[in-house]
Amino acid sequence: MTVMTAAAIEDFLDDVFPQRVGTIEGVDHRRATMSLAVEDEHLRPGASVSGPTLMGLADVCLYVAILAEIGPEPMAVTSDLHCRFLRRARGDRDLIANARLVKLGRRLAVGEVQVFSAGDEEPVALVTATYVLPDAD
Repeated sequence: MTVMTAAAIEDFLDDVFPQRVGTIEGVDHRRATMSLAVEDEHLRPGASVSGPTLMGLADVCLYVAILAEIGPEPMAVTSDLHCRFLRRARGDRDLIANARLVKLGRRLAVGEVQVFSAGDEEPVALVTATYVLPDAD
């Protein structure tokens, strides 16, 4: 059971992180799904989605999965992020990110995110990341 709904997380992020990318499609126990409508600003030469766009969507998606579990916490921050680009992300398709928390402790959250071009079965990127969680004083 999550402590925040997708709508509550969207409202929270509108206040504390309005510059984020993507739209929350859903949250579940230790999971989140987001989408991003790809625009010209997300493309690099060759009509491929840029790496920073893929990493940004994955990072926010994992943050959403964490917020769904711990509640509104603006100071949960990324401490490590590794991205493997697996294939070209086509610029003519939206992106879908699926995050899964692997570990949720008192001080650290570790997760992985698969990013897909909409309609493809194989991911375009695999991201693993660690978040540092603030003290629960």
